[in-house]
Amino acid sequence: MRLTACLFAVLTLWLAAAQSAAAEIRLVPEGNRHAEQPNVPGASVRRTKAGRTSFDAKYEKVRELLANDRELVAKIKSTAAAYGIAPVHMIGAIVGEHTYNVDAYDRLQAYYVKAAAYAGNSFHFGYEGESVAEFVERPQFADCAAKKSSYALWSCRERVWDSEFRGRTVGGQAFPNNRFSAVFFQPFFAGQTFGLGQMNPLTALMLSDMVSRVSGYPRLDENNAGAVYEAIMDPDVSLAYMAASIRHSIDAYRSIAGLDISHNPGLTATLYNVGNPDQRASALAAKNAGGEAHWPEENYYGWLVNDKLAELEALL
Repeated sequence: MRLTACLFAVLTLWLAAAQSAAAEIRLVPEGNRHAEQPNVPGASVRRTKAGRTSFDAKYEKVRELLANDRELVAKIKSTAAAYGIAPVHMIGAIVGEHTYNVDAYDRLQAYYVKAAAYAGNSFHFGYEGESVAEFVERPQFADCAAKKSSYALWSCRERVWDSEFRGRTVGGQAFPNNRFSAVFFQPFFAGQTFGLGQMNPLTALMLSDMVSRVSGYPRLDENNAGAVYEAIMDPDVSLAYMAASIRHSIDAYRSIAGLDISHNPGLTATLYNVGNPDQRASALAAKNAGGEAHWPEENYYGWLVNDKLAELEALL
């Protein structure tokens, strides 16, 4: 009897703790926090003008692509289900990327053709003749070696780059004041992203463990740049990386900031656009430490997704 009472007490405490933890997770309201769309960056405006088009025209083009390609939408739905997210989050990211960063192709097959053009080519990740694999063997990165997951490993390396190398001269060598991904992971030109999901190679390397575990695709290796490009350009594989990115953002805000953003596609689209969800969640958690409720805010890209949400959900 005494043992039963003890077990009951332990179970009661466990349930109370679980309920308390659940109560601490606050649901972020749906919709936009900004009444009007935040300013679109000048680079996106110039790129769109150079293409003799408009944001409205680009939005309509990608929306039509999705509306007319039921095969693609079916793949989005099945991929989203595998990662435990609503498919509208993936729709939002695709729409945002093709409205503000690139112009959409007219059909999915064009993405496969573009991916095939990169397959088998010999690329490498590096800077000034030093491969990224050699670079991260420098002693400054020693603490990162203990990181277990690909996300933790490459996030650590990115932080070391920012703190020890970015814009500095180390051992007589000057390093650019630019992002780790732009310096070491974009051999064609800085700022270039690829494929249906417009993902950069460093982000793909970070998400490699999750994608391998959930979707069964081979883990990526920084020494095989060609395989990384193939993964982010092949529409079938890139959808898995998109979903993994969104899943990670949702998990980061829940675990770090105690916020559930899973019902706000504009926020997940914003994080897909700006990156670094862990750092942003940490900054918001610190801001809310005093007990005030500061909600995460959408940028221009996420604002569009929430503004057009009824249209985007209709595609599904």
